[in-house]
Amino acid sequence: MATIEEALEVERLERDIFRGAATESQLTRTFGGQVAGRALVSAVRTVDAAYQVHSLHGYFLRPGNPEAPTIYQVERIRDGRSFCTRRVTGVQDGEAIFTMAASFHRGDVGPEHQDVMPVIEGPENLPDAKTTLSPERLWAMREWEHWDIRTVPQDQVARREGTVSPQQVWFRYRHPLPDDPMFHVCTLAYMSDMTLLGSSKVTHPGVPTQDASLDHAMWFLRPFRADEWLLYDQSSPSAGFGRALTGGRIWDREGNLVAAVVQEGLIRTPREA
Repeated sequence: MATIEEALEVERLERDIFRGAATESQLTRTFGGQVAGRALVSAVRTVDAAYQVHSLHGYFLRPGNPEAPTIYQVERIRDGRSFCTRRVTGVQDGEAIFTMAASFHRGDVGPEHQDVMPVIEGPENLPDAKTTLSPERLWAMREWEHWDIRTVPQDQVARREGTVSPQQVWFRYRHPLPDDPMFHVCTLAYMSDMTLLGSSKVTHPGVPTQDASLDHAMWFLRPFRADEWLLYDQSSPSAGFGRALTGGRIWDREGNLVAAVVQEGLIRTPREA
């Protein structure tokens, strides 16, 4: 399977037009995290290095074809003294499959605070997903074989009162990554689409559904490395009408809140033919 460097690579065709080549995949449609990650890489390459991405908001419009390249068209919406804004559209066969707005900030000084990280079992005491998945789901782990993913058992999840569908996942990239902080941000954008929608199924184990990401928003709060352990503290506060709202907070091992994610996904009952 493709490494994260290959999964995020884009080729510059024009000043604001980029192309992501097809990469090896077992999926029938392009992984949403790859589309979002490459869109963010494209946006980053049009912004001065003094600015760091602090948020993105994207919509998955159509299923992508993993066997075809994707064109990413970047619009320079605003270049200000403190903030820059970019809009990126991913296109296949003349149709938009993804659209995203990303905001960049130079950084300022102001008040600081954050929530406290949940107290849960560390990743070294949990089994690698590759050793726990059933044979029918093991194929999925091969798709992301370069990631070490360890799900906290439900009886060990740190629960908050009133949270109906919690899930907690430790993850990291298995191999050393470049030191460029923006590469780690784009890598996290890729990874953030993985496992999150699954939190909506915690309360409905074994119920068959048709699943797909519909939209995705992220906020990058503090520096981190994606090749070091991160805790994805997830929950699904609501599901209904064939859709589920999910959210996650991402912490490093030192308890720093490094990112937050919100996603709505399709989890509808399969339609009869």
